[in-house]
Parts: sequence; structure tokens; C-alpha cells
Amino acid sequence: MNLHLDAVNAKNMWELLDLKVTDAQEKADFVASNTVSILEAYTVVTAGGHALPFGIYDGKTPVGFLMIGYDTLDWEDEPGVAAGNYCLWRLMVDGRYQGRGYGRRTVKLALDLIRTLPCGPADCCWLSYMPENTTARSLYYSLGFTENGEMEGDEIVAVLPLT
Repeated sequence: MNLHLDAVNAKNMWELLDLKVTDAQEKADFVASNTVSILEAYTVVTAGGHALPFGIYDGKTPVGFLMIGYDTLDWEDEPGVAAGNYCLWRLMVDGRYQGRGYGRRTVKLALDLIRTLPCGPADCCWLSYMPENTTARSLYYSLGFTENGEMEGDEIVAVLPLT
């Protein structure tokens, strides 16, 4: 496995837009589409904020999408922990590639990048997930994230200290 992240650009955008989660995950609305994610990144960046969208690749094969955010984004229901911290904003692995360890390895790659503080200083990385998404909860818990009692809309917030 040669897993790496490539920033979204004009050359890879279309192949990333073609990636999809399983039908069950889409129906449960666990992860926004990559189209929505890239649009959100664009709106945040054009407003002067920080959004780092990436394709997840195994060699030359696109297997998923990751997006990192930094600081507050001026969105409704944003948790207090967002201020001055990083967010693992999106993680999706295409349904064809799930169950192969890509999610776990990608979160580790993302945390390695976040620990370089590419957008500015921070104390932690946070993320959120639907309460019914027990797979996500188990993955994030196994990597050291703990729920902090906050919610982002209907989603549970979990936090990992960066130090």
C-alpha cells in the first residue's frame, strides 16, 4: 500500500467527484458528498478561512477524500472547540475500498500533517460524527479521540490533543 494525500486541483477534481460511499452510508447521511465538500472548501477559502481538501490515493488510484479545517468557519452549530483548532472536517473512503484500513491510515496521515501546524498554532484536533455511526466512533476512539460533551448540530464532537 502506497497511501498518500494529494491536494484537490483541476487535474484530480473530477476523479474525486466520482467517488461514493456505500448506498447504506449515503442513505444514512453519514458523509457529505465530495461535491458538497469541495464547494464548502471553496466558500471557506474565498471568505479568508482555512480548508485543506485532499484526495486519498493508493499509488495512482483514488480511494477517498479528506478535508481539514482550521479555526472557526462561521457556520451554524459550530462547537466552541473550533476556535483556534484543527478539524478533521471530512473523511470518506469510496465504498469499493472500505474495509482495507484506508480510513485508519488516512487519519494518521492527516494527524501527521496537522501536527506540522500548516495553518497556525492549535491545542487539538476535533471532529464530529452521527451518533448512529458506530464504525466512525470506534475508529476515532481507537486513535485517541474522546467525546467532549459538545454537539455540532446532530453530531457528537470528539477531540484529540495535539501535544
